[in-house]
Amino acid sequence: MTDDGPLARRRLSLVDLLDRLLAGGVVVTGDLTLRIADVDLVRIDLHALISSVDDRVPAPWEEVGA
Repeated sequence: MTDDGPLARRRLSLVDLLDRLLAGGVVVTGDLTLRIADVDLVRIDLHALISSVDDRVPAPWEEVGA
């Protein structure tokens, strides 16, 4: 199978990929349940927002000593 689309031969480094993802922000959600014999033992819910912070987007914490 060959892909002749416009992005078929484009290479992207990991640093460039992370830069693009952080510039727009990434939302990660997931559920993990450890179950034995139909009995839930451990349940983990993950909800995370990963984004870069700069002068245009204020940090969610107060600046110390400013």
